[in-house]
Amino acid sequence: EVQLVESGGGLVPAGGSLRLSCAASGFAFDDYAIAWFRQAPGKEREGVSCSSRNDGRRYYKDSVKGRFTISSDNVQNTVYLQMNNLESEDTAVYYCAAVRRFCTPLAEFYEYWGLGTQVTVSS
Repeated sequence: EVQLVESGGGLVPAGGSLRLSCAASGFAFDDYAIAWFRQAPGKEREGVSCSSRNDGRRYYKDSVKGRFTISSDNVQNTVYLQMNNLESEDTAVYYCAAVRRFCTPLAEFYEYWGLGTQVTVSS
């Protein structure tokens, strides 16, 4: 059974930090790129960051560059999103998703999705 399970969300004050985890199982983790998306109330889902093991590239949405860092543990099949200096605009449900081989900003290409974890930043 394919699973992507997010954890690590919570309520933090502006300027605080959180580390999200995405634990993957049931598919060939090494063959997939893993991305983080988020969706705030009343807004469309947007890509935040992506890590592709095939070419070693990492991508970030402009507004999170310098604040968020994506990393992966290929032994644990887990991808992390370290989020520092959080802003109220970062409040959203964060999802991890898997796409074959390479990162893409197009959500429709992602095969597997987690259920999400809520991040709330208080101002």
